[in-house]
Amino acid sequence: MPLIKSISGIRGTIGGSIGDNLTPQDIVECTGAFGYRMLLLGRNPKVIIGRDARISGEMVSSLVAHTLRGLGIDVIDLGLSTTPTVEMAVPAEDAGAGIIITASHNPKEWNALKFLNEKGEFISGDDGREILDLIEKGNIEYAPVDKLGTYTTDDTYIQKHIDAIFALDLVDPELVKPKKYKVVVDAVNSTGSIALPPLLEQMGCEVVVLNGEANGHFAHNPEPLPAHLTQLSQAVISEKADLGIAVDPDVDRLAFVCEDGEMFGEEYTLVTVADYILQHKKGNTVSNLSSTRALSDVTRKHGGEYAASAVGEVNVVNMMKATNAVIGGEGNGGIIVPELHYGRDALVGIALFLTYLAKCGKTVSRLRSTYPSYYISKNKIQLTPNIDVDDLLVKLEKKYGHEKINTVDGLKIDLADGWIHLRKSNTEPIIRIYTESASHVISENLASKIQADVNEILKNK
Repeated sequence: MPLIKSISGIRGTIGGSIGDNLTPQDIVECTGAFGYRMLLLGRNPKVIIGRDARISGEMVSSLVAHTLRGLGIDVIDLGLSTTPTVEMAVPAEDAGAGIIITASHNPKEWNALKFLNEKGEFISGDDGREILDLIEKGNIEYAPVDKLGTYTTDDTYIQKHIDAIFALDLVDPELVKPKKYKVVVDAVNSTGSIALPPLLEQMGCEVVVLNGEANGHFAHNPEPLPAHLTQLSQAVISEKADLGIAVDPDVDRLAFVCEDGEMFGEEYTLVTVADYILQHKKGNTVSNLSSTRALSDVTRKHGGEYAASAVGEVNVVNMMKATNAVIGGEGNGGIIVPELHYGRDALVGIALFLTYLAKCGKTVSRLRSTYPSYYISKNKIQLTPNIDVDDLLVKLEKKYGHEKINTVDGLKIDLADGWIHLRKSNTEPIIRIYTESASHVISENLASKIQADVNEILKNK
């Protein structure tokens, strides 16, 4: 099973041999390097940690906390929490850094450490490379016994997070309350079960929770894709609900289901929230190269400019800052509202969506029908040791050299009737292949065509 040490953190499967899996030694080694570098930078020796509900979460969290204490760093443990909640707690507590223990949408055997800087934002590529260098060299000094760090817990931050969301000008719980929306939530047996119900109930919603025990035994594949949300879709219909909501285990991705059980489309989570914000606050938007063209369409409609970044939250955030964007995110249902914080946040996405729904007076399906329809096909190729990704992309670039090419992140090919984006995943040993067009058939045909090209190149190596 794999272990991935990258510039954004460490991710792997629990169990197995050191260096090939996410073992206790690997966890301690990476945490030690991260914490020691923070001390070398002279930052406040305090770190916020929090975790999703994975089976291994308590073990990993304990190793992280006590490694930091061994460096002389004080730890505030939020316990079961969400990624955006931890991100907001770091600057609120004037901490020097944060660590989120979650493998996001990966299956239950995976876990990961996501590293945050003193702003509560994901660390930069340069920061990550320095941490990897420290891991490689291993020259880390721990604190003497009289200078060990302290350990405290704090379970108040989810409510503080909700309060901060309600303080936003464009979130109006009092407008939503009279609607008495009935909402079905698929919490996928993780921390959505402790974060979403209080948010929704404080907005006057009747909440039905599926997979609500935060035990890490995910009832289905935890990535909030249509194929994994059939239970939610059926429950929305049977409960006669106004809306279905799905999140991933750490609650930074958000997908909706319409009142008729049809998928709203995770790509359109960002599009809809952006449309609402841009109606009230003129400005620019950002998403990544693998996201739908619909965001660009909506942005231009409101007189703003759209920019595309490389895939990865830190890249989106950097582009948002560079273009002074008022809203941004990723097409996988990640919403970033800089007025709150620079991180993907399902909770603020829900609050803004419900406020907009109440203002416009439409059903969810009717609201979805107001946006241009594009169809994205998402596919992947499992990486094997004999696949040279860089060589593969170079050969594909040459083959499609007559089209508009972007190599900022993998290979994106813009065509007259759509686009194709291939890139090596940051989180899994796969090549992602996304295609989009105004037709489902064309998107699937583009995906089949590029996969056939890949197979042909690999066969002729």
